[in-house]
Amino acid sequence: MLGSGLAGLGERIESPIVIPYAELLDFPQPTVDGHPGRLLLGRLAGLPAAILQGRAHYYEEGRADAMRGAIDALAALGCPRLLLTCAAGSLRPEAGPGSIMAVSDHLNLAGVSPLIGEQGDARFVDMCGAYDPALLRRLREAAAGTGVTLHDGVYAWFAGPQFETPAEIRAARLLGADAVGMSLVPETILARHAGLAVAALAVVTNLAAGLTPTPLDHWQTLAMAGRAAADLGRLIEAFAAGLREEAA
Repeated sequence: MLGSGLAGLGERIESPIVIPYAELLDFPQPTVDGHPGRLLLGRLAGLPAAILQGRAHYYEEGRADAMRGAIDALAALGCPRLLLTCAAGSLRPEAGPGSIMAVSDHLNLAGVSPLIGEQGDARFVDMCGAYDPALLRRLREAAAGTGVTLHDGVYAWFAGPQFETPAEIRAARLLGADAVGMSLVPETILARHAGLAVAALAVVTNLAAGLTPTPLDHWQTLAMAGRAAADLGRLIEAFAAGLREEAA
């Protein structure tokens, strides 16, 4: 699943079948620049893959389960794993704009769940190891093999769409956050509910509020995500190649 400014990574898929979300039942209609809303089916580094070019966010319509239909469709297709990507603000100066961070855990600071209203015991999803340790290890191996610097960190989810205040960033840092953003966490919860193993990569597009004198805006997010896309693409291809070799 490709985050803000990262849709161009879909060009790396081989001979894709392209289906607009508008033609698919229960898929969202993203309203944010950098999220074209298309499903690509093909192969990535020889591995059968489905690429979701864009997501809908909680702040667009107040639905934490906006990606439920898309993730359930992946599960129905037999996808065993979901690799999430997103743009994020960094709380660590050494992981500045253009950096890539593997998400090892998260803080749900938005305080909502995409499973609210769900019935039955399956809604009580265990979130220990939500970001699969084996997949995280494979991401690190792929980074080492491609020469891409990969940071690790905890991602804090804020509802948005406004950026966080400096006080909120100070609070998030005290709680153990390394990066902040407006997505990722609902999709992780939905994917774990659907039985998919999850890995996640956050592309750092800015230092968080209060850590830089530069005003934050969405165009900065798109521009910096585009600059990091080449490294992210190489990393994801190497990750896919490793999974293909494992399955061979």
